[in-house]
Amino acid sequence: MNTEPIRFDTKIAVLLREDLEPWQRLNVTAFLVSGLGTASPEVIGEPYEDADAVPYLPMFRQPVLVFEGAKETLKAAHGRALSRALPRAVFTSDLFATGNDRDNRAAVRAVPTDDLDLVGLAVYGPKNAVDKVLKGARMHP
Repeated sequence: MNTEPIRFDTKIAVLLREDLEPWQRLNVTAFLVSGLGTASPEVIGEPYEDADAVPYLPMFRQPVLVFEGAKETLKAAHGRALSRALPRAVFTSDLFATGNDRDNRAAVRAVPTDDLDLVGLAVYGPKNAVDKVLKGARMHP
């Protein structure tokens, strides 16, 4: 059995706007990361199983790093993620007022890219590219 640690040359990161309430930070993070596994299935690891052979769903194969920044930091990071064509998910302030998936998608679709009021962004890709996207952000406390 191989016991060497598994290392990845990729990074999963979430960038949150610094003025969010604690419940919003959790909600936005959960929504954002849910999209990454659908676009990049390689980020999903193997299923889990306990000692009694009870199965559990697979999760990300690597940690999710959470960062925070000002509104301007999010806007700049979004632009860099787009220019690098990295897999990404967005959460806008409008989504706090909707109550279902159809309205969520309509709320994002109604706003031009440059006018999105971003409160969260998730990105996945090579470590150096993700680090460049997150320039100016700081690790979430």
